[in-house]
Amino acid sequence: MKIIICGALGKMGAKLRENALKTDEITPLCGVDIKCADLNGFKVYDSFDKIAEKADAVIDFSSKASLENVLSYCVKTKTPAVLCSTGYDENDLAAINKASENVALFRSANMSLGVNVLIEAVKFAAKKLYDFDIEIIEKHHNKKADAPSGTAVMIKDGIKEVFPDRIEVYGRHGIVGARYKKEIGIHAVRGGTIVGEHQVIFAGDNESLTFTHNAESRDVFAAGALSAARFIAKKEKGLFDMKDLLSENA
Repeated sequence: MKIIICGALGKMGAKLRENALKTDEITPLCGVDIKCADLNGFKVYDSFDKIAEKADAVIDFSSKASLENVLSYCVKTKTPAVLCSTGYDENDLAAINKASENVALFRSANMSLGVNVLIEAVKFAAKKLYDFDIEIIEKHHNKKADAPSGTAVMIKDGIKEVFPDRIEVYGRHGIVGARYKKEIGIHAVRGGTIVGEHQVIFAGDNESLTFTHNAESRDVFAAGALSAARFIAKKEKGLFDMKDLLSENA
């Protein structure tokens, strides 16, 4: 299986290539980034238009700014893609949905299998602890551009599947008065080299329950992306996510 890495010169691009080379069945074919490079025979192009090689899947760990080019290339060449970037807005999501009518796409704001199991566990807990206050705390390195994290948004969206009337509150600066019962508090911490930590707190009367996921290395995201590439390469079209992957592996 051959993959194209978008964002090949970034930290996740390098980690993805490193992990792919450790497998017997996945070959990093080439990469795309803002400038051309040759990494010991692994060619990185500054445009999808320069790619002559044919891959089985694209894995995009770049940024939302690359989305239009990624989707255009994948639709034109019928190459499935794993979209790992975060910060997509409504227009981006609409473009992804439209493209998925013609090519197979896999999208997740967090490629960790553990995080996606955490979300399912949080949804189960929310059904049982419906009267508890819910707070989400996410921590990342000081270079992370978006806040809250895409994963925190995924967790919030999972909770809102259970409680559609809950209102998200991002921090509480300037708020006067007691906590509103139907809030989902979301808080972002940025500092140092924290790879990624997410906590979901269910706080009730005289007891609390906390779910925590720690990403100790970027390897977990690379491994998840490679699993997603194996999954999506077998699809012709449609939009898929981690729930589909976990269901197939159940």
